[in-house]
Amino acid sequence: MATRIEKIRNIGISAHIDSGKTTLTERILFYTKRIHAIHDVKGKDGVGATMDSMELEKERGITIASAATYCEWNKHEINIIDTPGHVDFTIEVERSLRVLDGAILVLCSVGGVQSQSITVDQQMKRYKVPCMAFINKCDRSGANPFRVIDQLKEKLGHNAVAMQVPIGLEADHEGIIDLVSMKALYFDGENGETIREEEIPSDLMELATEKREALIDAATIFSDELTEMVLEELPVPEEMLIEALRKGTLERQITPVFMGSAYKNKGVQPLLNAVTQLLPCPQDVENQALDLNHDEAQVALDSDPEKPTVALAFKLEDGQYGQLTYIRVYQGKLAKGDTVVNVRTGRKVKIGRLVRMHANQMEDISEIPAGYIGALFGIDCASGDTFTDPGVNLTMTSMFVPEPVISLAIVPKDNKAEINMSKALNRFSKEDPTFRTYVSDETGDTIISGMGELHLEVYIERMRREYKADVTTGAPRVAYRETITRRAEFNYTHKKQTGGSGQFGRVAGYIEPLEGEDFAFVNEVTGGSIPTPFIPACEKGFRNCLEKGPKMEFPVTGVKIVINDGAAHSVDSSDMAFQAAARGAFLEGYMKAAPVIHEPIMKVAVETPTEYQGPVMGSLNQRRGMIVGSQEEGPMCVIESQVPLSEMFGYSTVLRSLTQGKAQFTMEFATYRQVPQSIAEEIAKKQQEEKKSVA
Repeated sequence: MATRIEKIRNIGISAHIDSGKTTLTERILFYTKRIHAIHDVKGKDGVGATMDSMELEKERGITIASAATYCEWNKHEINIIDTPGHVDFTIEVERSLRVLDGAILVLCSVGGVQSQSITVDQQMKRYKVPCMAFINKCDRSGANPFRVIDQLKEKLGHNAVAMQVPIGLEADHEGIIDLVSMKALYFDGENGETIREEEIPSDLMELATEKREALIDAATIFSDELTEMVLEELPVPEEMLIEALRKGTLERQITPVFMGSAYKNKGVQPLLNAVTQLLPCPQDVENQALDLNHDEAQVALDSDPEKPTVALAFKLEDGQYGQLTYIRVYQGKLAKGDTVVNVRTGRKVKIGRLVRMHANQMEDISEIPAGYIGALFGIDCASGDTFTDPGVNLTMTSMFVPEPVISLAIVPKDNKAEINMSKALNRFSKEDPTFRTYVSDETGDTIISGMGELHLEVYIERMRREYKADVTTGAPRVAYRETITRRAEFNYTHKKQTGGSGQFGRVAGYIEPLEGEDFAFVNEVTGGSIPTPFIPACEKGFRNCLEKGPKMEFPVTGVKIVINDGAAHSVDSSDMAFQAAARGAFLEGYMKAAPVIHEPIMKVAVETPTEYQGPVMGSLNQRRGMIVGSQEEGPMCVIESQVPLSEMFGYSTVLRSLTQGKAQFTMEFATYRQVPQSIAEEIAKKQQEEKKSVA
């Protein structure tokens, strides 16, 4: 392990589906001599890419779980996390970006900025991760890297500047021109390992000069010296230009753009040079922790190995030797035999085995200093836990976890499958915060929820393979919600007198719709008509009514309850009485407030060849979809729409048959909206039938 922190880079590679992240990582590992042979993602040789170590990943040719590895380049140590592109596995990208210092956004030179590139970009913004872009697949027909740079500016709002110009595109893609050194680079040898520097071809000189001027112009904002040299028309030294670009990149004010074709082994080594020159080392990034002793005040962490340890567990895996916990050390160091405290549980943990990961292989190490990513064995913790030295009460901020959007009912075949299924569900929900499982109170079904059909499909397949749990799946349930549409008064008295002390409580006030929040409780009682000690009991009574709405037993959201009057009895009033009074008041007010049902509406982006635009729009309209817009991008057309989730089940099959398998769609949760009357009646009918069948 290199001990100089300036020489460390922690980077993630993230992008839209099929932009070439895993292929790029494979080439990086090859050029940095971590692996000695290149394998393809959908490996014809049956090996598959190094980073796709799960059998399912090799079969499907997609990345499911993010994998970590490390390599060395130019005396710099680079820790890399290869992340999935599918929106279904978005948590993998989320937690990787949470702990990384920099990122490479890979874009396809034909597809450009696609729906998932936008999601990934938002995640980078959320964690303020400096990034650079790599426009891959310059050898594909229809490749146009400069159009992609324009899209980076327009769609993502990046100040994107080209660092390179391609020499030929599509089938004629030969190499790149480096605009910093103004040299043409060609990649020779069987796997492009030999870089040949030549003069720039005369027909590209004008373009290269123009793009270099634009690059210097963008960099001058970050360096006064550079501005002076430009004004005095002196030649610009490479080091000064790179220094200015690095400063801009670290501030997220500039996104340097590189080009090439990872599959054809072109342009990867200059990208690696740029990682060492432009992306931050752990010291360049400011990491904050919250001090639990001082009301969660923010504390800046320092990547000094001598200071007290602060580390974050960001991902769990079930390895053959028990739980493997991926950890990033922000301050201090973790060494074998150290005792640290899990801040969430307050338990002391002794560190046994420490390893570094290379996809699914590992090597033992004696310590993980600040700024590094490693893994621990045999420690019981959850994803997102903070470990610190005893006596240090700091916690890292948690990461953003999107809500699940799709649910399935699963039924085990027999008793053995049931035992294995519960083991698997326990494991998966601990590993993946976006995968939830619960037993439905009403039907007794085991429900699993996740980010999409593929997400749940993969987990069910893993259940069968890894846990030998044979399960059948039932129709998914949509997470409907109830809410009210107008203000209504309530005035309810709860009285019960059956010998001995009775129960008495009166609660009065009103209930009204609330935007943007689930529930608000306002106490406007004056003159002590409800004694202050009973106010929390009233709130609790109201809260308990939210889980099952009176209309159709869906959870209630968007309700504001104001109590302004009531009455108590000196003997008969109690917490229980006021909880019951609040329940009665809620039922009375709720039914007067015109309750309606809301359904989840999904943001659906369909990417299809232009000739199928009509049928695809038709299929979305049939599903009560609202087309938001469509734009043509070369041969492809992207249709953006908002469709109710209940209409989206099985859509992937319909879409594939409509477009001969050429279209793909991504969807994510957008908002909740009221259900049309006819559909609401159908839902009510179904609910009643289900109740009858349960009875």
